[in-house]
Amino acid sequence: MSLTRAHAISPFKKKGDIAPPRKKLKVPRLFIFLCLSPWLFGIIFFTAYPMVSSFYQSFTKFNLIETPQWVGLDNFHRMFFEDDDFWKALKNTIWISAISIPLRICFAIFTAWVLTKPKRGSSIYRTIFFLPSMVPAVAGTMAFTYIFNPAYGPINKMLEAIGIKEPPFWFMDPAWSKWGLILLGLWGIGDTMIIFLAGLLDVPTSLYEAAELEGASGWQSFRYITLPLMTPVIFFSTVTGVIGSFQYFTQAYVASGQVNDYSHSMYFYATHIYHSAFKAYEMGYASALAWVLLVITLLCTLVILKTQKRWVHYPNGSLFK
Repeated sequence: MSLTRAHAISPFKKKGDIAPPRKKLKVPRLFIFLCLSPWLFGIIFFTAYPMVSSFYQSFTKFNLIETPQWVGLDNFHRMFFEDDDFWKALKNTIWISAISIPLRICFAIFTAWVLTKPKRGSSIYRTIFFLPSMVPAVAGTMAFTYIFNPAYGPINKMLEAIGIKEPPFWFMDPAWSKWGLILLGLWGIGDTMIIFLAGLLDVPTSLYEAAELEGASGWQSFRYITLPLMTPVIFFSTVTGVIGSFQYFTQAYVASGQVNDYSHSMYFYATHIYHSAFKAYEMGYASALAWVLLVITLLCTLVILKTQKRWVHYPNGSLFK
């Protein structure tokens, strides 16, 4: 009875018959275009047009009022051979990139490792460590300039209490100002920490158990198990860190405004673009600076992408072949 019923319901007459092709859903092209139009409008008018316009303006003298005047490569010649602030800003940007990115990665790995240890209340601890990354950059920077104030800040008060007679002037001292910005960045490490935490939790515990049976120490387990499996996350954080550090602006601009950075120790590349565009109103020169920044960032990213095959270990093979 069941066989007869199944045979009656089956759409195939014989065993091995191929199902008939489904009818193609006919969607009007106008409807497809209307669905894509918000994205197309955004990418054309807010991405493509500004890029083309700034590329043209980089070869002109433009002050937002008069018609752009073609000057050829004069902006780039001025940048490399006449503008001392360009080299100062580039030097500061490279310095903070070279120091802050490794420190952020190391501190994020350590913080994520610590947060994998609690058996109770782990979600509360993770939330506490993540909250500083949600604080607005301006508010966080203003708070840090108060905390590290050499006259009445609590940090220097504590340093004096433990016997340090001449604590640093932090943001007011050219030798310590960038270190203050790095400490500010480490305080808001939550966004990077959460990525490393996900990577650590994804490491199979069976590998640690096997290493423990073989007599491996904690350092050996980290060196030969945790670190290789975390290299994709380190690679991702390095690339995003390089891109972000070359655009470093808000914290440095607010801190330098709070303490009157006369020595330009917190004068970074993005700050130089801002001053050229919106204080000197040299939009053509600022556009040239922006395109040079794009080239520098692109070259650094390509170097990392080319070298990742030597130190990044993917379980299923490299994503970039």
